[in-house]
Amino acid sequence: MRPLDGIKIVTLEHAIAAPFCTRQLADLGARVIKIERPGVGDFARGYDERVHGLSSHFVWTNRSKESLSLDLKQPAAAEILDALVADADVLVQNLAPGAAERLGLGYDALSEKYPKLIVCDISGYGADGPYRDKKAYDLLIQSESGFLSITGSPGAPAKAGCSIADIAAGMYAYSNILSALLLRGRTGRGCRIDVSMLESMVEWMGYPLYYAIDGQQPPALSGAAHATIYPYGPFPAGDGKTVMLGLQNEREWKLFCERVLEQPELASDERFASNSKRTSAREALREVIVAAFAKLSAAQVIERLDQAGIANAQMNTLGDVWAHPQLKARERWQEVGTAAGAVPALLPPGLSTDFAPRMDPVPALGEHTDAILRELGYDGARIDALRAAGTI
Repeated sequence: MRPLDGIKIVTLEHAIAAPFCTRQLADLGARVIKIERPGVGDFARGYDERVHGLSSHFVWTNRSKESLSLDLKQPAAAEILDALVADADVLVQNLAPGAAERLGLGYDALSEKYPKLIVCDISGYGADGPYRDKKAYDLLIQSESGFLSITGSPGAPAKAGCSIADIAAGMYAYSNILSALLLRGRTGRGCRIDVSMLESMVEWMGYPLYYAIDGQQPPALSGAAHATIYPYGPFPAGDGKTVMLGLQNEREWKLFCERVLEQPELASDERFASNSKRTSAREALREVIVAAFAKLSAAQVIERLDQAGIANAQMNTLGDVWAHPQLKARERWQEVGTAAGAVPALLPPGLSTDFAPRMDPVPALGEHTDAILRELGYDGARIDALRAAGTI
């Protein structure tokens, strides 16, 4: 038995934020019916062809779902949508601002007919305010939230390498839906959830915002190094590989000098006597560390760091992560089906040992259309007519 067995989710979703949210719900056992445009589908299906001809984004965010192809602009679609929502627990949508309301799928309209329904709206900027109608993509929200201003190197701001704003919004939608289901169990009523990508990212920007409060200087751009703690970041070893290390306190700084650099006198060097001083003198300290590491291989540096109890990591490539020994030892990779064959998939992080997550196939476009419509009472002739009219 899974936590969300018996919960039905209807989702009007595309791209990443909403699909990532609903995939988490499917992992926990929810039935997720994904409505897609006939012939085209979620436009994330066409982002690339890297997974045996399928899109990497789509494979990542859409396993364990059912795909119903439906043209929402066709008159017959309204009846199908109404039948789907009638016994649904949650409706999730990240359509363009105002689109759900125009389709009669806004919370105010639906809650009158279905008071137990939870409606989760995911948008770039929220349901109101002067930015409500602005288009919002992941990179744009990274920029608008201030994330780009603290990421990268001087003169070269950098975006996150994955869709961090979409992921943030998707996870807040997921956690809020779980909370709403719990609350409904007490009150018997559904609710509306309004998730903004901007607000999700600004929440994640809490530390740099407070660091720069009252007009103070923001964290310096420092590439892959930490902006305000030093030494904390990448350092080259003598074999050309890079070691990532992080010191958090003065006890670790002393151990680092004694056991890793083998220069105990540095621990009492006034230039480096506190984290603030080390951060201010980072260029001078970096020269010392790089010179010491130049005599060692990356493996030797990591061995010394481990023996000293200093946090460290390898700078892995994506290929290294696929073969990561920790993930292998914990059996975190499984397989899920796709239209192009089985592909590896990471088990959802943090799940209970009392149940196995759903790891069902990634659906082909419209794969479940006929089965869902039959479940709603449509016979073969009506389904054929809907298909001929372009509704499905």
